[in-house]
Amino acid sequence: MSRLRGLGLLSLAGALAGLALALAGCGGDHQTKALRPPCPAGKVCLELGNDGDPNSLSPLKITGTYEDRLTSDVMMGLTQSAANGSPVAGMASSWETSPDGLTWTFHLRNAVWSDGVPVTADDFVYALRRLMDPTQASEYASVLYVIKNAEAVNNGKLPVTALGIRAVDDHTLEYKLEHPAPYLLELAKHQTMFPVPKHVVEKWGDAWSQPGHFVGNGPFNIVSWKLGDHIHAVKNPLFYDAKSVCVDEINYYPTYDSVAAEKRVRAGELDANGNIATNRIAFLRRPDQMPAYVHVHTYLGSSYFAFNEKDPDSPFRDRRVRIALGMAIDRDFITQVLDHGAVDSAYTFVPPGIANYTPPTPPIWTTWPLARRQAAARAMLAQAGYGPGHPLKFELTHPSSPTALIQMPSVQADWKAIGVQASLKQEDVQILFQDLRLRAFQASWAGWIADYDDAMNFLYLNQTSSGVQDYSDYHNPTYDHLLDQANSEPDGKKRAEYMRQAEAVMLADQPIAPLVFQVNTNLVNPRITGWVDNIVDQHRSRYLCVKGVPVVH
Repeated sequence: MSRLRGLGLLSLAGALAGLALALAGCGGDHQTKALRPPCPAGKVCLELGNDGDPNSLSPLKITGTYEDRLTSDVMMGLTQSAANGSPVAGMASSWETSPDGLTWTFHLRNAVWSDGVPVTADDFVYALRRLMDPTQASEYASVLYVIKNAEAVNNGKLPVTALGIRAVDDHTLEYKLEHPAPYLLELAKHQTMFPVPKHVVEKWGDAWSQPGHFVGNGPFNIVSWKLGDHIHAVKNPLFYDAKSVCVDEINYYPTYDSVAAEKRVRAGELDANGNIATNRIAFLRRPDQMPAYVHVHTYLGSSYFAFNEKDPDSPFRDRRVRIALGMAIDRDFITQVLDHGAVDSAYTFVPPGIANYTPPTPPIWTTWPLARRQAAARAMLAQAGYGPGHPLKFELTHPSSPTALIQMPSVQADWKAIGVQASLKQEDVQILFQDLRLRAFQASWAGWIADYDDAMNFLYLNQTSSGVQDYSDYHNPTYDHLLDQANSEPDGKKRAEYMRQAEAVMLADQPIAPLVFQVNTNLVNPRITGWVDNIVDQHRSRYLCVKGVPVVH
């Protein structure tokens, strides 16, 4: 996912009435009374910080973690994330796979939409056909090209009825795949495989996902959305496991500024928030600050720079330019000094910890001292025709986040040291990713968080077939072929080797410049129960509660 993070929590009337005031005193330097909406007597209410307003509530229209975090509270796929982030049964109660791995059959539990209409296999078929319909221009369709004929359908070469999915009956769903996908249960919890309520979409069209029309099948229902302020959701009494859901009401707040959100958590206005500014982590862990609130965990996420090669006149079409820019960045200064060791320098793209994969050896220049790298970078730029009399000039787009505002001037200075004039342009994260997809940028920061725990979810981004997700517009037949071989290889070790070779090819070309491997960060009030740090940073609200409130299982 092209992504950031977030989350937040808490408020129980009566027994917990004094909690907000107690929280307001934490840290000593913020003594103002918490400003929280009232929570109905006897109810459990969460105030959750989220990184931004979603572009849509439709699972077929979203691409960001801040959208997934909300949508996965109100919608559910065949599988879902357990508290530890692993895939467990969702709408499907069981499943089986054919010996060749090309046919998966899912058996659906008895469940209903929030308006009482049964969830059927046909809702999944309808959703996938809508996702792949080229007239819908779904930005995330390529993540499901593993399904038989999906790419051809999405490119308009076949009708949607040719998709490898069928409803055997109301409670049995069959998928045919292009190649074995051992990660399918991970992918099945992703929003692109969610069902949509066919009866509602056929009535309202794209407006079905607006408050007032929205119908979901998850543990919560959307009640209202005040753009730029908050989204209000309540417990869904028709959810198949509603008895085990502790929380009654949730407000989700767009928290674009993580430092401002930190203050709101400290004051008790938010119960949790993600995406702590990395240079704040060490400070917040101090005994006199908020150490019990700070959660930092390994993450399947990478930050990198994309170089737009689409324009025929782009300087980034020259491989020497891309390599020079990647070589010149002092990543260790960013990670160790600016971010106080909270993140790790990245010289490969696939993050450490990904399942069943060993990354390739990074390019040889990554072992050189910075001075040698920068000297080599200046020489490569000179070979490409750039120097003191003709400096390379371009605009670097980045998000207007506290972390980026610290990191990007450092990169700008590194490039200035090799004679490059890069101007900085801030954008809200939604606009930035829109510009990436439209190729409306020269060079840009980008981030990717795993949709499923497999190296292919990172490597496919630079494959020609990934379409709008290939931000740099990189096309290398060797790279594409190696990934195709990986997709067709049933042997796990051989498959990993094909992917490793592909990543090595891509890193030698540098269509992107890896910057840092991300960690997931959250500020969580210690009274919250059910929170489990995990590698995918997924913390579904159905598992959360407040100390002192019993949970019925």
